[in-house]
Amino acid sequence: MALSPRDSMLKRAQRVRSRLKKVGAGRARLTVFRSSKNISAQVIDDAKGVTLAAASSLEKVEGSKAKGSDKDAAARVGRLVAERAKAAGIAEVVFDRGGYIYHGRVKALADAAREAGLDF
Repeated sequence: MALSPRDSMLKRAQRVRSRLKKVGAGRARLTVFRSSKNISAQVIDDAKGVTLAAASSLEKVEGSKAKGSDKDAAARVGRLVAERAKAAGIAEVVFDRGGYIYHGRVKALADAAREAGLDF
């Protein structure tokens, strides 16, 4: 029986997540969730099971009144989560794209987080 597109994405996400735990070497994980209207990111410590920093396009950011799901919103979220992670003392992370293809909004978020100082 063929998998639905949603089941296929969930299976890919689980495969990626288990691989990241092996190669992560104890580093925190920067995970991305995107929907059709918003995008969010979290820095998670898998050893303790806690979220260290988080940001979402639903939040109001100074100098920007617009919420949304375009590349600019993804870049704002990337910068914001990187700033919060640096404030929490996290400099190196493993990027967990969650089964999403590294293109468009996911790529914009990752590039902005790298520019803001996160290493991955």
